[in-house]
Amino acid sequence: MTNLTSLLVANRGEIAVRIFRTARALGLATVAVHSDPDADALHVRDADAAVRLPGAAPADTYLRGDLIIKAALAAGADAVHPGYGFLSENADFARAVLAAGLTWIGPPPEAIEAMASKTRAKELMRTAGVPLLDPVDPAAATPADLPLLLKAAAGGGGRGMRVVRDLDQLKEALDAASAEARSAFGDGEVFAEPYVERGRHVEVQILADAHGTVWALGTRDCSLQRRHQKVIEEAPAPGLPDALRESLHSAAVAAARAVSYEGAGTVEFLVTADGRPYFLEMNTRLQVEHPVTEAVFGLDLVALQLRVAEGAALPPAPPQPTGHAVEARLYAEDPAQDWRPQTGALHTLAIPGEIRVDTGFTDGDTVGIHYDPMLAKVVAHAPTRAEAVRALAGALAGARIHGLTTNRELLVRSLRHPEFAAGQLDTGFYDRHLDILTDGTPDATPAALAAALAEAAPGPDAPLATRLGGWRNVRSQPQTRRYTAAGTAYEVQYHPANHPGIRVVAATPDLVTLEVEGIRRVFHVKHNSNNTEIYVDSALGAHTFTPVPRFPDPQDRTEPGSLLAPMPGTVVRIAEGLAPGSPVTAGQPLLWLEAMKMEHRILAPASGTLTALHAATGQQVEFGALLAVVQEEPQA
Repeated sequence: MTNLTSLLVANRGEIAVRIFRTARALGLATVAVHSDPDADALHVRDADAAVRLPGAAPADTYLRGDLIIKAALAAGADAVHPGYGFLSENADFARAVLAAGLTWIGPPPEAIEAMASKTRAKELMRTAGVPLLDPVDPAAATPADLPLLLKAAAGGGGRGMRVVRDLDQLKEALDAASAEARSAFGDGEVFAEPYVERGRHVEVQILADAHGTVWALGTRDCSLQRRHQKVIEEAPAPGLPDALRESLHSAAVAAARAVSYEGAGTVEFLVTADGRPYFLEMNTRLQVEHPVTEAVFGLDLVALQLRVAEGAALPPAPPQPTGHAVEARLYAEDPAQDWRPQTGALHTLAIPGEIRVDTGFTDGDTVGIHYDPMLAKVVAHAPTRAEAVRALAGALAGARIHGLTTNRELLVRSLRHPEFAAGQLDTGFYDRHLDILTDGTPDATPAALAAALAEAAPGPDAPLATRLGGWRNVRSQPQTRRYTAAGTAYEVQYHPANHPGIRVVAATPDLVTLEVEGIRRVFHVKHNSNNTEIYVDSALGAHTFTPVPRFPDPQDRTEPGSLLAPMPGTVVRIAEGLAPGSPVTAGQPLLWLEAMKMEHRILAPASGTLTALHAATGQQVEFGALLAVVQEEPQA
């Protein structure tokens, strides 16, 4: 038995904070590592000690195993937990940790190595009798092989994955998938397999010790995905026949035993519409969605990882599961704009209810361009699936999230969608329903009026006579305020005695009560630090208003055809041969930006001629930077 005293987490953000929480409960000292952009991140503030990894890019920081081991030794840590992503499935890093005399909180390096390459893992599973999809050689692919799914051999999380439905797009997709995989995992190997339409992504959590015990801790369904990254996960996977569930458990245990596995891991399967399971991969680490399994089984998987690493034996069988748990990943992104990641200050993150929130952010933190845009994991557990789904949707609907566009509304609508409520789950859910789920922005007029009244309301430091009058103590003529919200312009007029359909009950700078069509509503109002945005939350929805200046700056105009950076990022590629004077066609990819570990294409807005190119490969650009200009060809 090993007796651990101090733990370094070779990771960042939410998962580092979550691991530190358990470590503290077990009496372990905690050590964080951080890149330069993360110098003041929550996981750094949360640890007992922190060590800098100079630089910003993952390749220079969180993927530098040599620097992380030096940090552990310098800080006096005696164990390293890799979290998920980065080096968590790197066998060489695990060996180096052990060679340095540190305890590795994970499976043996040989088990990681056996499963690290998805291609090698499939061959191992084929030998063990686990059903597989046959691989496809991209160089020999024919129309009969379509659609194809390209996958990174060295990692997961949706990075390095592309669906190809047209052979003419195969080379571009291979290049993009390889580049993304190399950036995320340091390995650009990509393989192809058939893409199964309307399949379910079902996985089994396993936990094993060094004494021969292997637990299969139920199933999880992770079918709701965007860009092949999971969005909503739940345990147990609903609607599986008992025979299928048992076969998945048996296959997962067989996979673990085939590589002499120890610690926590996940065996992932694709289940076809007619109920046939196929092995996808084994993740030799803790999964993002592990909280739903913890909730259902009443376990702390991180604590069990640590005890297994110390040499403890698991009981012969796990506890019995109870109830149902659902997790939603709250991202700083705009689902209506091709899931475009968002950056900037997070002014408020408050989620009500008796639910679990795992996050790497607090109010006032900044979401940067270098890492995944996930803000939090929100988890509800209840006796039944319907109750858990309802609790999670209610908590997200009542959340206050100020400063960034998020997928919160999409999550609420997804959880309340009839297909999801009925447990009709498959990986094509968002392909079918995204337009509806992101359409129909609720009328923001009452919220805009609340914003205007809050701006006009005297604060607590105003003279007593003014405060006694409240919002009513304004000029006798109607007042006008103009805002924009989600691309829509709003003009509201308010008057102390008259506003059609709405009666003002009370107003202060942060709370406005209105009677809207006979129903009393409370609107919570908050300004950001420089008063450039106003956030209004109510049961009618959440809105972010930008006050429109009365005299717009004429310099704010942009030349027609200008392509502006939709986010801060790095220019990683420019279309071959592209230069001023080049003809372009509408929708043609002109250049690629990398932000938050994902590549984003910048497309020609119209057919015409490229008249200016201001971007260069490797260049870092800010939001709104001018990248290129396309002069549209005249209409015939």
